[in-house]
Amino acid sequence: MPSETLISLRDLTFAYPGGPPVLKGLNLDFRAGETLGLSGANGAGKSTLLFLIMGLAKPQGGTVEIFGRPRRTERDFQEVRPSLGFVFQDANDQLFCPTVADDLAFGPLNLGLEHEEIHRRVAEALDMLGLAGFERRVTYDLSGGEKKLVAIGAALTLHPRLLILDEPTAALDPGTVSRLEDILAASGLPALIVSHDQDFLARVATRRLTMADGFLF
Repeated sequence: MPSETLISLRDLTFAYPGGPPVLKGLNLDFRAGETLGLSGANGAGKSTLLFLIMGLAKPQGGTVEIFGRPRRTERDFQEVRPSLGFVFQDANDQLFCPTVADDLAFGPLNLGLEHEEIHRRVAEALDMLGLAGFERRVTYDLSGGEKKLVAIGAALTLHPRLLILDEPTAALDPGTVSRLEDILAASGLPALIVSHDQDFLARVATRRLTMADGFLF
């Protein structure tokens, strides 16, 4: 039986105001059970593609379908964002609470979950991240690698259906990259990963595509 299609993009076109086309009719099907690696030159539109999937930018043409339904309005995307597990390239864009525990609890708290469930999810994430004991650590004082792990943990506490990671290994030391690979494996989640790190993608991706000239190859 074919795997469920989680994200389907058809004929996406996009250009920033006053700029040349970034996407020129791009198509993509991302299915359950796969880890899809996307690479390409700087400026090829990889991060832009993720923003369109998240509804943080709006295409000039084409359709974005997530979990079997077209997503057009902000309400459409608000409905699915907690399930998408998006992690920004720069963890500082995602972490803004005083402590690690506060950052991990922020998403579940906004979902209206009970205190006991939030506490359980935070503890579960810390254990998976290998950051047990970091609960009261000030997020601002963490290393770059630790911040990246906490940002991924903040996505995981939402119990998403998939992960979307933008350059997750950028500026990470080899030990933290190895830990990231273990976290991805332990999560068991499908993942859509944008990365320049070809060695990392070779280890974790089940399928790889390259973005160039506004298309995926």
